[in-house]
Amino acid sequence: MLVLKYLLTLLGIGFLAGAGAILAYDLYQIFQQKKGREGESSAGDPNALPGDPTFRAEGSPSPFLPWTPRWNHASRIAALALIPLLIAMSITLVPDGRAGIRVSQFGGAVPGTLYPGVHMTIPLIEHTELYPVRDNVFTSSIGAEAKKKGDAMTVQTKEGLPVGLAISVRYRLDPSKLHSIHTNLPHPLETELVPPVIAMAFREIAPNYMVREMFSVKREEVRKEAADRITRKLGADGIVVKEVMLRDMELPLEYAKGLEGLLLKEQESERLNVELDVKQKMVRAAELEAEAQKVRDLKAAEAQAGVRVLQAKGEADAMLHTLPLKEKQIQQSRLEAEARKESTLKNAEAAAAAKVIDSKAELEHRRLVTEGEQDRIKRVAMADAERMRLEADVLKQNPLLIQKIIAERMSDKVQIMMVPNDGKFFFANDVFKGIMPAVQSGPRQ
Repeated sequence: MLVLKYLLTLLGIGFLAGAGAILAYDLYQIFQQKKGREGESSAGDPNALPGDPTFRAEGSPSPFLPWTPRWNHASRIAALALIPLLIAMSITLVPDGRAGIRVSQFGGAVPGTLYPGVHMTIPLIEHTELYPVRDNVFTSSIGAEAKKKGDAMTVQTKEGLPVGLAISVRYRLDPSKLHSIHTNLPHPLETELVPPVIAMAFREIAPNYMVREMFSVKREEVRKEAADRITRKLGADGIVVKEVMLRDMELPLEYAKGLEGLLLKEQESERLNVELDVKQKMVRAAELEAEAQKVRDLKAAEAQAGVRVLQAKGEADAMLHTLPLKEKQIQQSRLEAEARKESTLKNAEAAAAAKVIDSKAELEHRRLVTEGEQDRIKRVAMADAERMRLEADVLKQNPLLIQKIIAERMSDKVQIMMVPNDGKFFFANDVFKGIMPAVQSGPRQ
C-alpha cells in the first residue's frame, strides 16, 4: 500500500509536470513567433518594386499563423493529475508502535483510534495525528547526574528535610483513549503532564514519613502508595502505568553523616548484644555439658559395676561347666596320645618295609647296571679286536703304512708323501727302489 501511495503521487506529479510543459512550450512558440515577425518587418526593402520578391506592401499580413496557449489541454491534464494526488493523500499509514486519530479541519478530532496499518481519510479536510503507544520511561536522578541532566526531584519529609529521589516510571498511552488524550491533555505528555503528576504524588506522601522511615523500614510502603496514586491519576487520563521504581534516595549531607554515626553505634550495640548472647549461651552450654558429663560418668560407673557382677556370675557359671570340660579334655588328650603311639608304630613298620623294598630295588638296579657294563665291555673288546684285525690286514697288505705312522708320531714337522708302488713316471723311482729292499729286510731280522 505504501508503494501504491508513492506511485499515485508520482503519477499526479507527472501529470502536473506534463501540463506545465505544454504551457511552457506554447509560450516558447509565441515568443519565437514574435521574434520572427520583428525580423520580417526589419528585413523588408522599402525601395523594392512590386514584382521584386523582397517587396511587401504596407499593412500586408505575416506569413506566420498566430500561436495561442493551449489552456484547455493543460487544465484537463492538471485536473486529471488531481485524481491520483487526492487518492494518495487519502491513504494514511500508521506504523508499528504508534496509533493515530483523524482530525477534521471543520469538526476537530474524530472519535475512533487508527491502529497500525492502512487507513483512508478525506484529503485536504482530514489529517492524522500519530501518538507512540510503546512503553515510555520517566526517570529522575540524584547527585551530580541530576545536575547534569536537570531532572532532579526533591521532596520534604516530616522533619522538613529535603530528600532527593531517583525514580523510574514505566507507562504507555491507552490507544482506546487517544481521542480524549488529544482533545483534553496538554502536549507533549512526557514533559507537560507525566512529570508533574509523579512529582506531586511523592510530594504528597513524603510529609507523612520520617527520613529514616523512608530510607529503610518503610521504603517499599512509600513506593507502593506513590504507585497507587500515580496509577490512579494518570489512568483517568488514558495513561497506563505499568511499574513505579524507587531506585535510590539522597539524604541531606549533615543528616547522612549523623545517621551514619547512629547506624554505627546501633551496629556496635547490636554486635555487643550478639556477643553477650553468645557468651551466655556458651556458659549455659558449659553447664549443660558438665551435667551431661556427670550423668555419663554415673551411667558409666553403674555400667562397669554391672559388668563386673555379670563377669563374676559368668565366671562362676563357667567354672561349673569348666571342670567336666577339663576332664573330657584330659581323656581326649590320653586317647590322642595312644592314637599317636599306635600311629608311630605303624609308621615305623611301614618305613622298615619301605627300606627293605628300597634295598631290593637298589640291588636289582646294581645287578642290571653291572650286566650292562659287562655287555658294553664285551662289545667294546669285540669292536677293538675287529678293528685290530682289520688294521693288521691293512698293514699286511701295505707295510709302508707302519713307517708312515711312526714318522707322523715322531714329529709334527715331518711331511709324508705317498707315491704309487710301481713308481712309474716318478722322478724318485730309483730312490724308492733302493729303500724298499732295506725295508723288506728289516722286519725279517
